[in-house]
Amino acid sequence: MRIRSLGVIDDAVVELSPGFTAVTGETGAGKTMVVTSLGLLLGGRADPALVRIGAKNAVVEGRVSVPADSAAAARAEEAGAELEDGVLLVSRTVSAEGRSRAHLGGRSVPVGVLAELADELVAVHGQTDQQGLLKLGRQRQALDRYAGDTVAKPLTKYAAVYKRLKAVSNELEEITTRARERAQEADLLRFGLDEIAAVEPRAGEDVELAEEASRLGHAEALASAAAAAHGALAGNPEDPEGVDAQTLVGAAHRALEAVRSHDAALGTLAERIGEVQILLTDVAAELAGYADDLDADPLRLAAVEERRAALTALTRKYGEDVAGVLAWAEASSARLLELDGDDERIGELTEEREALRGELGLLAQELTNARVDAAARFAAAVTEELASLAMPHARISFDIRQTETDAGDGVEVDGRAVVAGPSGVDEVELLLAPHPGAPPRPIAKGASGGELSRVMLAVEVVFAGTDPVPTYLFDEVDAGVGGKAAVEIGRRLAKLAKSAQVVVVTHLPQVAAFADRQLLVEKTNDGSVTRSGVTVLEGEDRVRELSRMLAGQEDSETARAHAEELLEAARADA
Repeated sequence: MRIRSLGVIDDAVVELSPGFTAVTGETGAGKTMVVTSLGLLLGGRADPALVRIGAKNAVVEGRVSVPADSAAAARAEEAGAELEDGVLLVSRTVSAEGRSRAHLGGRSVPVGVLAELADELVAVHGQTDQQGLLKLGRQRQALDRYAGDTVAKPLTKYAAVYKRLKAVSNELEEITTRARERAQEADLLRFGLDEIAAVEPRAGEDVELAEEASRLGHAEALASAAAAAHGALAGNPEDPEGVDAQTLVGAAHRALEAVRSHDAALGTLAERIGEVQILLTDVAAELAGYADDLDADPLRLAAVEERRAALTALTRKYGEDVAGVLAWAEASSARLLELDGDDERIGELTEEREALRGELGLLAQELTNARVDAAARFAAAVTEELASLAMPHARISFDIRQTETDAGDGVEVDGRAVVAGPSGVDEVELLLAPHPGAPPRPIAKGASGGELSRVMLAVEVVFAGTDPVPTYLFDEVDAGVGGKAAVEIGRRLAKLAKSAQVVVVTHLPQVAAFADRQLLVEKTNDGSVTRSGVTVLEGEDRVRELSRMLAGQEDSETARAHAEELLEAARADA
């Protein structure tokens, strides 16, 4: 992270170790600004009082390594951010006037997007800023992961049945709540089908009737034209002097037939004229028959027009043409069968819903039993951890409860109707009794800030490897402890750091000695922390800082010997 103009920090770079990083320094040196900076990158509240006096704004920039297949990477890409080689650039700017801006992967985003990423990236445990496992949903998820297959297998079955139950319930609700609309739809379909059935249209009938109407409406003109064409081809008996096509073609054919033997080409033409003569004779005969068959009955024309009007009434309502009307009738018949089958379908769905509720109740009970067993193991493990963290009388437990509801709205578990969700019927909450006689209370309310950080450390150590959050930050995890308890805190932080990145702000050398990297925050003479004010301590410099933390004197031989002993013990423990 790079921090500029935030609190006492003028301009500093904080490089965190992949394992365990300890941040140390004198009281008031600005160590807590590391936690504050990380909080801003995670979408925390922007307080203009954090802006360094004389500066226009405070800026925090960070480079976060994000696995490409993680939920955080997916959410960042959804927001338009770009990842470069698995690295996500995050920045937050807070002005002295109180305005705040956030950037993610080179894109300006709402601050809320950073807050959404926070749950997937960093778990912060401090006096006033608690995230991660303090959320009830995360506690249940973590317990399920801790339980392993004993919960995962029934949960998979439960989720599948729950999904089917939701689908059945939604369909049943849709059918029953829309009963009136569906009845109205069925009535309209019946009316339309009855209207079509009364007319009984045939496919293509509208085209045939249009042609017939045109023919009947122009019968006289058609008869006159046919007679004229017949006279031109075959002659008119009333005009013996007239010339017709058949007579002319016959004369041409006879003329060529007389000489065709002298030239084959002329013979071919004679044959073609003979074919024309035959064709003219056939056409003339058909024209004569056409004229004889032509029906000029006005009653038939009226009947045709009446039928066309009936078909037009249908096409105005149900389709562009008769084919469209018939298609509408087919689809409507199928839909009417579906609507008429609602009562039967309601019965089937109701029966299936009740069967699914029964099955879901059994799976929910199995799931609850598995969680109760896992919670007992978890509570014992965390309680044992707390005994070594200066909380010997503290007791951890789980409250696994269900919310009762009306019988028709939930599933039956152990004789009670309870609310069911996609992950079961259980509400899971972690409880702490800090000393004998104290009632168990939610961990956020049952411990002071320092105690809470230790409780969360114990929880995280037990859950190590099961919680997907890759980074943990502890502030004042060592508040109010020292000696052997401090060594145990350091040892457990180092253990947690084997499976995740751990950042700790600490005053205790016993804790800092276990760190893979130790950062020293120190002010310059003008009271600010500059870029060079956050340094990585190695070798002799680290021994001097641990000596200062032990005895307040960097050059004390006794303190130096103790510091070297702490470092050696931590290395041996690793």
